[in-house]
Amino acid sequence: MSKTPWIFTAAAVAAVSAAAMLVDAPPAAASDRIRQQEVRQLRESGKILPMEDILSRARAAQPGQVVEVELDRENGRYVYEVKVIDNADAVHKLELDAGSGELLRRRSR
Repeated sequence: MSKTPWIFTAAAVAAVSAAAMLVDAPPAAASDRIRQQEVRQLRESGKILPMEDILSRARAAQPGQVVEVELDRENGRYVYEVKVIDNADAVHKLELDAGSGELLRRRSR
C-alpha cells in the first residue's frame, strides 16, 4: 500500500480554506511526494474535490474542530484523512475519497 501524505495543521487548514493549497509536504521519498503543483493540477482537473467541500463533508460526518488534513495516494487512489476533535475531546480520524467525498472509513480514540 503506497501512502504519501500531504499534511495540513489546523492553522493551515484555515489558510487553505481561504486560498490555494500552499503547504509544504512532509519529508518523503522524492518519487512518492505529492507536490503542490500536482495537488493544484488534480484540483483544477476535477480529480479531487476542493478543500472546502472536504471540510464540509468531514464536519457533517463528525461535528468538532478539524485539527489536521492529509491528502494521501493509496493504491492509485487519492484519499483525504481528516482528524477532528469533538466536544468530549475524542479524536476521530475520517478517510474520505478525494474525488467523490465519500466517507470510506472512521476511527475514534
